[in-house]
Amino acid sequence: MEGKLTRREFLGRMVRSLAGAGVGLTLPTFVSARALGTKGQVPANDRITLGFIGVGGMGSGHLRGFLGNSQVQVLAVCDVYEPHRARAKSWVDERYGNSDCAAYKDYRELLDRNDLDAVVISTPDHWHTLISIHACEAGKDVYCEKPLTLTIAEGRALVNAVRRYGRVFQVGSQQRSASNFRFACELVRSGRIGKVHTVRTGFGYGPQGGNAPDQEPPPGLDWNLWLGPAPWGPYNPDRCLYNFRWFWDYSGGKMTDWGAHHNDIAQWGLGMDESGPVEIEGEGRFPTEGNYETAIWFRIEYTYANGVKLICGEGHGAKFEGTDGWVHVDRGFLRAYPEDLLHEPLGPNDVHLYRSPGHHQDWLNCIRSRQRPICDVEIGHRSVTVCHLGNIAIRTGRKLRWDPVKEQFIGDPEANRWLSKPYRAPWHL
Repeated sequence: MEGKLTRREFLGRMVRSLAGAGVGLTLPTFVSARALGTKGQVPANDRITLGFIGVGGMGSGHLRGFLGNSQVQVLAVCDVYEPHRARAKSWVDERYGNSDCAAYKDYRELLDRNDLDAVVISTPDHWHTLISIHACEAGKDVYCEKPLTLTIAEGRALVNAVRRYGRVFQVGSQQRSASNFRFACELVRSGRIGKVHTVRTGFGYGPQGGNAPDQEPPPGLDWNLWLGPAPWGPYNPDRCLYNFRWFWDYSGGKMTDWGAHHNDIAQWGLGMDESGPVEIEGEGRFPTEGNYETAIWFRIEYTYANGVKLICGEGHGAKFEGTDGWVHVDRGFLRAYPEDLLHEPLGPNDVHLYRSPGHHQDWLNCIRSRQRPICDVEIGHRSVTVCHLGNIAIRTGRKLRWDPVKEQFIGDPEANRWLSKPYRAPWHL
């Protein structure tokens, strides 16, 4: 079964088939002002139509960003919390000077619309995979926030769905679209620091706390739908909004929240976008009081098949160390030793990585071209797999051997049970 064609894809295929058959195409002499667009706007019929699922936190930022882009038209928003839903609708209506934006509580109603080309998903992590797969089945292209998945098995299921339905999928690991991160990885992969032996990534640790008692959900929140495939539990404000990150049922703590950024850069710089480490060991400390569950400190050592070590839990950003120098990159800075590395341009025989015009714009460009964007679903899956492997290592408390091809632990049935977790009925992959 193939995914549904959008209006744009259908017209594009028709034009290409006619051109291939030698049929001449003549544009109309007179075109209406609406079709041409006005005041710098892209013609209405050529705008990419978007729906937004999850419009609190990161979702609100994405929505405001896309509302400033004349190449898109936002038609619908969705959130299980009514205040977020109403706020998002008001922004869209204000932007377009009308009240046409539809607002939904259930994402399935939004996906049922046949006038949407693509969706932006910014829900808590435990919802990412299921909504993304349903979006692919509905024929929508997808921009999904990181960390991409809650489990490793979810990631492979999602990659398979994206490929099966031919969707353009951008993972929100936006550091790949920043020039300093790209240049750092180009230096490393071009051999400018010699043979790489160690990468160090750091991004701080998680909190201990969360002392609120269980209580009734606030007005306007559908708590059952917020939980979705996660196990049932009473509402607690410590579990909702930003703090969902500190609970295993919904996320993986700082390891997945920020590891999906800096471990992603480690993977990029090592050329491991479709692979990963083969051994993992580490230690972690966990909360001893309060509601939060995820690690408050960790140090994890990964070993790749070529012998390179990735040490996660030291410093900040991503630091690549080689036999001839080092490169350290983070948000807002790029440093190197020797310092001259930063001033020597790359030559034609050096590695030149994908140049993104910006994470949002790259996705929009790829929706039109049908090419894979800078942080395609396979890349996002492999990067967050590194993070999941780290969490599994510190939770099991032992050294693990990993097969990145089969995506299974070697000789460890108990560890393999950590690769997935059941969904609460009636939700299922």
